[in-house]
Amino acid sequence: MTSVVLKPWGSYEILDSGLKYSIKRIIVKSGGILSLQSHAYRSEHWVVVQGVAEVTLNNKISTYKSNENIYIPVKAKHRLANKEKKDLVVIEVWYGDILDEEDIIRYEDIYDRKLI
Repeated sequence: MTSVVLKPWGSYEILDSGLKYSIKRIIVKSGGILSLQSHAYRSEHWVVVQGVAEVTLNNKISTYKSNENIYIPVKAKHRLANKEKKDLVVIEVWYGDILDEEDIIRYEDIYDRKLI
């Protein structure tokens, strides 16, 4: 059984994992914004299943709705935000040789977490 991990922007739960992948359900509460970040060892695939996601990918900001998806390449600067009144739910798939929460380089964070 998996457990829910609370974050300042919402929460996540690991649904499945294997040697080179991890699948999470991410819930971003209204007004929640994840760090502008990159990863040295993994790519990410996001599928919006509920709500509207504002996605920063490198220097471009785009909006994605339910049933739309986004590919985040290794080393790309990215951020996920929820500007709507309802929760945003995203299924996130990590893929790479190293799958570790420590593989985060933060460039900006509204919750004052450690940067770079």
